[in-house]
Amino acid sequence: MEVSVSWNGPSGMSFRAQTGSGHMVSMDGAPEGGGHNLAPRPMEMVLLGTGGCTAYDVVLILKRGREDVRGCDVTLKAERADTDPKVFTRIHFHFTVSGKNLKPAAVERAVSLSHDKYCSASIMLAKTAEITHSFEIVEG
Repeated sequence: MEVSVSWNGPSGMSFRAQTGSGHMVSMDGAPEGGGHNLAPRPMEMVLLGTGGCTAYDVVLILKRGREDVRGCDVTLKAERADTDPKVFTRIHFHFTVSGKNLKPAAVERAVSLSHDKYCSASIMLAKTAEITHSFEIVEG
């Protein structure tokens, strides 16, 4: 896997990134750090990627278990250390999974498997952060 990140120049703290699969992403810093708040912060991108990684796992595990999953949203709330390096110290994942007759045990299993075995991003972040998760099921 390879990505490239390029600074957009001396007028601020914005960067453009290109993924190995050819997609472009913008990132920017906070105004107090010289940014213009025009794009997500790099650490927000870390959380976004982690949310995508674990949601992907949960949907795939439920589908493979022949569950009638119709939607999966995950909200991540994180806390960071007060001093440098400002690593994540706590991250809570809340899943809202919708479908027809979803079994709570199947959803709990999918979430646990993602966090304990499959989601490389959340497993990596668990080296510095306390990871917790919860879920709710919405019929439909």
